[in-house]
Amino acid sequence: MARYTGPVCRLCRREGQKLFLKGERCYSDKCSIGIRGYAPGQHGQGRKKSSEYGLQLRAKQTARRFYGVQESQFRHYFDVAERKQGVTGDNLLKILESRLDNVVYRAGFASSRIEARQLVGHGHFEVNGKRVDIASYLLKAGDVVAVCDKTKGTEKMKAIIEANGAKPVPAWMDVDHEKLTAKVINLPERDQIEAPVQEQLIVEFYSR
Repeated sequence: MARYTGPVCRLCRREGQKLFLKGERCYSDKCSIGIRGYAPGQHGQGRKKSSEYGLQLRAKQTARRFYGVQESQFRHYFDVAERKQGVTGDNLLKILESRLDNVVYRAGFASSRIEARQLVGHGHFEVNGKRVDIASYLLKAGDVVAVCDKTKGTEKMKAIIEANGAKPVPAWMDVDHEKLTAKVINLPERDQIEAPVQEQLIVEFYSR
């Protein structure tokens, strides 16, 4: 299935909450949720009753769109999480958070996950000293992500750091904004993950 290339603000409106897909715009008065806080389409403002299945589907779609993952890959992550020891929902979120594009975004090296995915794909980041251009690359505790030397001095990266350098960094990461490096101290626990995700509903969806 091809990646969604339409207006991403429609995705936020469909899920009824901010998914922070447009960077700074999501924090401004121009955010579509504040202007048109109802689902897109002809019947978006109509009253809708949600079934149990509908709530589970929306929870799954919200998580997919928040992290920018396609259905087949999301299902693969769920299967991996289910085989691991521990709570399946928590395992799933740990996998999603450990993606390289998410770590780049969380570290403040990109304004959104979409931008982070693009920067990673263009080869602007290294992991443990080796260039990695796969956004879905899964990091482990102890891995160090760094902006490539050729990218550090660019106006683009300077503007990104200036805009995002002051944003809070997750407790499970150690970020050096001078050296432009981010170390994964450990994989996050559920209370360290700030995401509008109801993981239990996702587990119920795939367990039908």
